[in-house]
Amino acid sequence: MTDTAYIAPARLPPATLAAACDAAARAIPPAWPLAATVAVNPFLGQTGETLAQVSARLGRTAGTAVTMPRDWYASRIANGTITEEDLAGALAAATPVPDGTDVEALKAAARSEVPTATALPTVADLAAKVSGIDWPGVIADRFGAFASGYCDEGQALWAASRGRNAYAAWRAVATHDLTPEILGLRGFGQHAADAPQTAEDGIAQATGQLGLTEAALETYLHQLLLTLGGWSQLARYQSWQAELAGGSDCTITDFLAIRLLWEEALFCLYKDQIAEDWADIVAAHETPCAPSAAQQIDSILQEAAERAAQRDLAETLCASSVTAISANERPDIQAAFCIDVRSEVFRRALESVHPGIQTLGFAGFFGLTVAHRSFASDVVEHRLPVLLNAGLTSTSCGKSEADQSARFKARAKRAWGRFKIAAVSSFAFVEATGPVHGVNLLRDALGRAGTAPQPDPMPRLDPMPDLATRIDAAERILRAMSLTENFARVVLLAGHGAKVKNNPHASALHCGACGGHAGDINARLLASLLNDPDTRSGLAAKGIKVPADTLFVGALHDTTTDAVTVFDTDTKSEEHAQDLRALAGWLDAAGTLARSERALRLPRANSAADIAERSRNWAETRPEWGLAGCKGFIAAPRRRTAGKSLAGRAFLHDYDWHQDKDFSVLELILTAPAVVASWISLQYFGSTVAPGLFGGGNKLLHNVTGGIGVVEGNGGTLRVGLPWQSVHDGQNYIHDPLRLSVCVEAPREAISAVLARHDAVRALFDNRWMHLFAMDAEGKLAWRYVGDGAWQAEPGPDTQTPELAKAS
Repeated sequence: MTDTAYIAPARLPPATLAAACDAAARAIPPAWPLAATVAVNPFLGQTGETLAQVSARLGRTAGTAVTMPRDWYASRIANGTITEEDLAGALAAATPVPDGTDVEALKAAARSEVPTATALPTVADLAAKVSGIDWPGVIADRFGAFASGYCDEGQALWAASRGRNAYAAWRAVATHDLTPEILGLRGFGQHAADAPQTAEDGIAQATGQLGLTEAALETYLHQLLLTLGGWSQLARYQSWQAELAGGSDCTITDFLAIRLLWEEALFCLYKDQIAEDWADIVAAHETPCAPSAAQQIDSILQEAAERAAQRDLAETLCASSVTAISANERPDIQAAFCIDVRSEVFRRALESVHPGIQTLGFAGFFGLTVAHRSFASDVVEHRLPVLLNAGLTSTSCGKSEADQSARFKARAKRAWGRFKIAAVSSFAFVEATGPVHGVNLLRDALGRAGTAPQPDPMPRLDPMPDLATRIDAAERILRAMSLTENFARVVLLAGHGAKVKNNPHASALHCGACGGHAGDINARLLASLLNDPDTRSGLAAKGIKVPADTLFVGALHDTTTDAVTVFDTDTKSEEHAQDLRALAGWLDAAGTLARSERALRLPRANSAADIAERSRNWAETRPEWGLAGCKGFIAAPRRRTAGKSLAGRAFLHDYDWHQDKDFSVLELILTAPAVVASWISLQYFGSTVAPGLFGGGNKLLHNVTGGIGVVEGNGGTLRVGLPWQSVHDGQNYIHDPLRLSVCVEAPREAISAVLARHDAVRALFDNRWMHLFAMDAEGKLAWRYVGDGAWQAEPGPDTQTPELAKAS
């Protein structure tokens, strides 16, 4: 407590405030709406810092740790999962290390408890303490009520006013909202009415009234946005999308101004009681964030857990390999799947049912950056990684009279669906159709199958790019797949998706590389492109000769049921009928094996048959585990991993650096698929270690709001990230929170050159948000990247002291 009276300093310069607001906004990760959910790195704004530094920052601003409880590490040390060598390696890599810390000290620390992190109080927290009124809860409720209407994307049949920016819209609402005044915040409506006309001026007024200094802004403004939970992340998504298109969006700044005006109103009301405490808090925000000794030790224990997983991965890669199809032997079938970890289980199963099958791994959008309009829909879906802009447009809408009639029926069905859930008409729907609709409810409750939905008609590029563009795209994609020779008679291109019932987070189970949509459209489009005779002629001129008897076929792998739909009617070929019949049998057999393996991990799945039923059960909170357990990313020829069980925990990207003459494919892999995989890994990490901040909450309490996200209960903070049921089975964690280990078979000099050209990617590895390994000519993890362009030899059976080298 200070002894001096509170004196508010002069307002900060507009440029200083603008820079601080922008920095606070960029410290917030974006959150995509439910219709197209993609995994996002929750630490996206902090990748320039280490885990220990971020622990200090989020401890101050959110009162959360970013590592597991100490007993999680202690149990793994006790059972031998984490060895003394893992602890010693993590200790040697740490900078700085608390005085007196050695391996024995780490063991002792793991067995001890540390105090729970406590966030610095906001003005709302101080006001709640002196008044007994839960002002943070009130703010969450009233802001959530406003934001759910303002951000609504069609769930409500009456739209909130979107003709003005968020700040102006909130002032119009808050002026007439009596709830704060009823609860004790006298004059709040007038406070909102008298607020400055622009968000920028509102921020200047509030920060001046609160006496915030430039040094205090960094973590305080970040903290205020964190208190808004998913609403600030949704606003960050809007600015992300706008910037990707070359524009800008001010919604997140408007939200920050609104939150500051609440702080200002509460400060004015309770100033006499909280001013001295508030001055201390401002001083604390002025202090640079520095990790405590406990936070440094936590980060070392986390690194040790990751080294244990890396050791296990290295041992798996060193195991004897199943003989893969030789480079000179033509496969009976080639099947390309997404690099998604769920594909690893199916690929391994498919290769085991027939020795002539070769599988490949490639990002599930198959290199086509498509904005797609599905059959009978006016919605344009961006089926591409969120880091990219769409370069192509496509549609599944045909032009025939039959197609027009089907589109009309589909739109009528969609309108009927809207009628069922509308706030006004839903009651009339139940009264009118309840007895009839009860049959459907009973069927869904029992998990019984209804009529299987028919796939969309064959998609087509619209407009169709010119021939030269199509040839260039086909060459680029095939070279990125390391598929330039020895083509099979049938090449299956399998995107993936997940069919589930009554699951708001269904899109999170789809393909992240396709922007939270299924990958069937991209697979079918690429198959059509590669079957085109003119495209093949152009490819031959570029050195890629596709045999005349090779047929490319699109497919969809349902990761919930492990059933594969083959779109063999897109390009009918009588001469491949026998090949396709054989393929169907092999896919069915592989599906049975994959379901049997996955059933061992899923709760209440007593057999492979249970897997299909749970996908249809509208009460099932865990239809599948998604990407839970992911820990590795391997870019290497398939022969390095063929026949080796990676337990559905590794992203597998086929890559042969000998075919990559200029290392452009290597650059693509490290800057796109590896980064997307890290987003997935870190979303699971954040939702596990900090579920209150980065997790999606409890599915049993979820209500969809605005068609954009979920809240727990009837309002309040938008919950983003993974629901608790996605990382925990009710008794134990199903996901081990480990930062991704990226393993690449390529020369270290080439990898270092890529990192040197991409500062943001290099920061991920330098600060160990991902670990990087170079594989040698035998497929072993031979070198570890240790930061700043340096590599360290991984100790092997004949290696006593790790060797440090810097790639030129």
